[in-house]
Amino acid sequence: MVTGGGTGIGKAVAARLVEQGLDVVITGRREDVLKAAAEEIGARAVVFDAADPDAVEAALVDLPSSVDVLVNNAGGNMTRRLPAPQNLADVKNLWFANYESNVISAVLVTTALEPRLADNARVVTLGSIAARRGSGAYGAAKAAVEAWTADLAFAVGARGITVNVVSPGVTEDTEFFGGTLSEERRRKLVGNPANGRAGTPADVAAAVAFLTSPEAGHITAQVIGVNGGAGLGR
Repeated sequence: MVTGGGTGIGKAVAARLVEQGLDVVITGRREDVLKAAAEEIGARAVVFDAADPDAVEAALVDLPSSVDVLVNNAGGNMTRRLPAPQNLADVKNLWFANYESNVISAVLVTTALEPRLADNARVVTLGSIAARRGSGAYGAAKAAVEAWTADLAFAVGARGITVNVVSPGVTEDTEFFGGTLSEERRRKLVGNPANGRAGTPADVAAAVAFLTSPEAGHITAQVIGVNGGAGLGR
């Protein structure tokens, strides 16, 4: 199961897992986008808002009874979507919006599905290089994802379940970045990676695919950077 699987990284991850022979369910809020993606890649679509407790609860009847792989990809930088704060109430709402979109969504879905996780299941949540670079409310939310992942890994580890974060840098060909960056802003965000380029959804999908494989059974509570060297793993 891949949340936020209708576009970008989520869609690439889901397609990669389908190619590996898994029966994949993708979820998201936009029915038209989600169903089109599911038809294209050979997955099944279940529409709901991962940050809404009632919606997650209601969707359980349509979700798999046993889950071998859960990829929490739903989220986004709400700082880009909401107006610039004009007062303290706006600041509070912006920070809560980022936390809800990136942390609460993953926590709700994972908690709801935890009883359905098979022994030796794999849980991967999408983080961001922003978690270790600051980046305000969005970076703070992604840092919280890392802390929650470490805690969850120890809670479920006795069953052979692994829990990790894949943390991309700038990843082009996604809705997150697509068409919104000036060339100057793009150069600043990409920085000076060792391989001289931004990432792609396929780069991230490859890392997720490995972490969800049987061979990755001794990798857990880790943050795996996929950023071309723009952020050093220290």
